[in-house]
Amino acid sequence: MPSDSSLDKAQTLAENLKGNWNYPTQMIFGPGRIKNLGQACKALGMSRPLLVTDPGLAGLPMVKDAVAANEAEGLPTGLFSAVKPNPVGKNVDEGVTAYKDGGHDGVIAFGGGSGLDCAKAVALMVGQSRPLWDFEDKGDNWKRVDPAGVAPIVAVPTTAGTGSEVGRASVIVDEATHTKKIIFHPKMLPATVISDPELTVGLPPHITAATGMDALAHCIEAYCAPGYHPMAEGIAVEGMRLVKDWLPKAVKDGKDLAARAHMLAAASMGATAFQKGLGAIHSLSHPVGALYDTHHGLTNAVFMPYVLAFNRPAIEDRMVRLAAYLGLKNPSFNAVQDWILALREELKIPAKLDGLGVDGARIDEIAEMAAEDPTAPTNPIPAGAAEMRQMFEAALEGRV
Repeated sequence: MPSDSSLDKAQTLAENLKGNWNYPTQMIFGPGRIKNLGQACKALGMSRPLLVTDPGLAGLPMVKDAVAANEAEGLPTGLFSAVKPNPVGKNVDEGVTAYKDGGHDGVIAFGGGSGLDCAKAVALMVGQSRPLWDFEDKGDNWKRVDPAGVAPIVAVPTTAGTGSEVGRASVIVDEATHTKKIIFHPKMLPATVISDPELTVGLPPHITAATGMDALAHCIEAYCAPGYHPMAEGIAVEGMRLVKDWLPKAVKDGKDLAARAHMLAAASMGATAFQKGLGAIHSLSHPVGALYDTHHGLTNAVFMPYVLAFNRPAIEDRMVRLAAYLGLKNPSFNAVQDWILALREELKIPAKLDGLGVDGARIDEIAEMAAEDPTAPTNPIPAGAAEMRQMFEAALEGRV
C-alpha cells in the first residue's frame, strides 16, 4: 500500500495537471466544399449575410462566385473589403456601419488572417454598446461583451497560416497607440468553417511560404508553452509534421491540392493548439508588425530560430521528442533548429530583420511592447524587456 508521503507527492504532481480546454467548431473540409456556403449560412439563420474580406480578394472570381451562388440560393449577400493587411480599428468600425446599413444578419469571414480577423471583430461589435478596445484580451474584459449581440459567423480561409478560422480572437491594430491588440470572446469562434483547398491554389509562392511558416510558429510555440495540455501538444506536433512534409511542396507547386489541403489542416491545428499559449516569437512579431506593417507570418519566421535559441534551456527535452517524431536524424534541439534554418533558406525567408526593412532604431520601444504583449507570459523562459531586446538584437545580427 502506498505510504502517506508518496500519496502526498502524487497529489502535488496531480495538482499541476490542470487546464481549461476548448476545441474547434464544425469544419466542412475538402476540395469543392465552398458549394456548401449558402447551406451553412442558412443553418445559422442568416438570410442576408455580409461577406467581409480584403480588397485583394474582393475582385477575384472566388468572391464574386461565392456572392453569386448565395444570391442564386436566395441569400442576398453584401460585400465589405476596406481591410488593411494589418487590420485597424477603423476597418472594424466601417465594417459595423456596412453591416447595419445593409440590414445584415450574419457575417461570412472570407480570406487570410486580415480578412478573417476583421470579420470576426465586426461580428462581435455589431451588437455592442462599448468601444472595441474595451474587449482587449486582458483579465476578464471579455465578460463585458453582450453575447446576444454577436452575429453568427461562417469562416472561409483562403490562406493556410493564421488559423483564425478556428480562433476566438482577432488581432487588431490600435492606431492611436501603434499597438496590436487581441480582442477576445468565445462567441467570436466561427460556428462553421469551410476549408476548401481549391481556394488557396492561386496563392503566390512567397505568400504560401510566409503563411505556412505562421502555422509552424503557432504549432511550435504552443508545443513549447508551459502548462498541461497534452491534447494541444499532440495536435501541435502533428501540425509540424504536416508543415515539414507538405509546405515545400505547396510552395513549389501551388496546384498540388493534397499539399494545399494538408497545409489548411496544419493552419487550423496551429490555432487550435495555441490555446495552450504562445511566446516571444509572437510577442516580438506583434509590435514589429504594428510599427513597420510587416507580414505577420514572415515576421514570425524571421524571429523563430532566435527565440528558440533563447528558450533552449527550457525546451531541450521537448525538442528531442519533437525531432524524433519528425524523423530528423540524431534527435535533439540542434536537429530541430537545423531543420528550421534549412526550411527558411529553402523557402527564401529572410535570415535577419533587415530583410523585412526593420532596423534597430526603435529597439527599446519594441522590447517594452513585446514584454507587455499578451503572448509573453507563456514564453517558456520568463522574458521582460531586457530579454526581448536580447532576442531582437540576435535577429538583427543573425546570431543564432
